[in-house]
Amino acid sequence: MQIKINDVLRDYIEPLTEAERTALERSLLAEGCRDALVLWNDILVDGHNRYSICQQHGIPFKVTQNTSFKDIEDVMLWMIDNHLGRRSVSDFQRGVLALRQQEIIAKRELIVKAQAKAEDDAIAPPDPEAEEAAPPPKAKAKREDIARAARLSANTLGQIEKITRSATPELVDAVRSGTISINAAATVASLPEEDQKSAVAGGRKFLQQAAREIREQRAANRPAKAAKEDAGEGHYEAAERPAPLTELEVLRLEISQLKEKNSALRAENAELRERIAQLVEQ
Repeated sequence: MQIKINDVLRDYIEPLTEAERTALERSLLAEGCRDALVLWNDILVDGHNRYSICQQHGIPFKVTQNTSFKDIEDVMLWMIDNHLGRRSVSDFQRGVLALRQQEIIAKRELIVKAQAKAEDDAIAPPDPEAEEAAPPPKAKAKREDIARAARLSANTLGQIEKITRSATPELVDAVRSGTISINAAATVASLPEEDQKSAVAGGRKFLQQAAREIREQRAANRPAKAAKEDAGEGHYEAAERPAPLTELEVLRLEISQLKEKNSALRAENAELRERIAQLVEQ
């Protein structure tokens, strides 16, 4: 059988790192391909890395058919479940997979509801003169259930969703590599793209500091509780209280502070290089 590679399925799961692929190649060369590759008809579903390495080195392998798939979404859901069960998958990777799972399930729920409505309308057509009914709510898979299946909290899953939606590729790579935590990355992802890139370029400590300062600015910008009516001398009257900063003003302040610290670090690095050069000459 000629095995076919579907580019969408091959790229659906995050690829191995160079170190992981090297370890897999070493294992296959030493022990052979013990686990069968999974096919959907003639399309490879599971084992893309093993297949590539086996083809490269002429290592024999076995295949098995999964006949339960009805469409490519069934295949994707199976791939997600398969990878969520692996201990080597990071929290961020599990979150990304869980969000993909949620999207597919929500889409299917919408289709089922639309089909049920069409069947009901066929049996009892709606009265055109009746008042137009409100549109049905959008189907949405329960976030808590999706998060629990991925062994994550709903809050962490929400942070991962924000990262995938707003973070630059550089910031996403920093999360994947463990340079920055999911919590901190979700905070930094609120910055404009250029400032995210600058923060990532500053390294681990700079990213942590950026996230810390953003949280502190947000905490300081939260409206204070209204003063009691009998507030004594020394309290602001309502008209005298300083207006809270807008979100845009907060972000601009944060960006300015980050740029100043980045410039200071660059200056320190230049000074250290100059000192090292003088010591080498001596």
